[in-house]
Amino acid sequence: MNVQVVLVHGIRTSRTMWRAQMEHLAGRDVPAVAVDLPGHGSRMDETFTLGAAFATIDEAVQEAASRGPVLLAGHSMGGLVSVAYAGSEAAPPVSAFIGASCTAFPRGAGLATYRTLARAFDALPDRGMWLTERVLAATIPEETRPDFAAGGYALDTQDAALASLGALDLAADLTRLTMPVWWINGQFDQLRMQERLFRRLTPHSELIVVPRTSHLVTAMRPRVFNALLDVAIATLHRSEASQEPARRSS
Repeated sequence: MNVQVVLVHGIRTSRTMWRAQMEHLAGRDVPAVAVDLPGHGSRMDETFTLGAAFATIDEAVQEAASRGPVLLAGHSMGGLVSVAYAGSEAAPPVSAFIGASCTAFPRGAGLATYRTLARAFDALPDRGMWLTERVLAATIPEETRPDFAAGGYALDTQDAALASLGALDLAADLTRLTMPVWWINGQFDQLRMQERLFRRLTPHSELIVVPRTSHLVTAMRPRVFNALLDVAIATLHRSEASQEPARRSS
């Protein structure tokens, strides 16, 4: 059966952030879907809640799982929410997981500081869009630079979304990630702070740090990230092939 890929975007952006990955996967004939979480992209008028976010991911995963093993990949906030989903007690049909730029627990002083900075940024003239565009121009290749803004920026949703993350029990969720896991961070990613703890809580996982790369690893180094997607897909193919004789004999 063909590996199916489900991609979950980070805060403020939308499914369009995965354009480079969707194009790469289409070129390899790998079925893939990138979702819009509530309050983001095509669903900008909706209210973000964890329940609605989980339901969005679950709908995509369940539909994909009807056709083959699922590789779930999430970036930043989307990675954190996907950890909670994939590691839930309900054990959804996720066969492998990639968490990109999401190895930090969203709680306490760290979360409060991040929310304060986000509010300050939002209070700037033009809600900080001029600065956002300058940062993207300085760090993101021209080929992927438009992807983060193409679906619009969910500026009105970000504080509620950040606040909701404090309710996650990621320490417990991480211990239930028994499938192959890859943690992918940029060298200069601000959410690397607890990557070693994430790695210890998922001892079968791999930690990959991409040199000279920021938080936006999927767009800043799209070819590297796509190659890592290929590794995960190949791992799932090999796993499925090794299990097939046992299925036929049972």
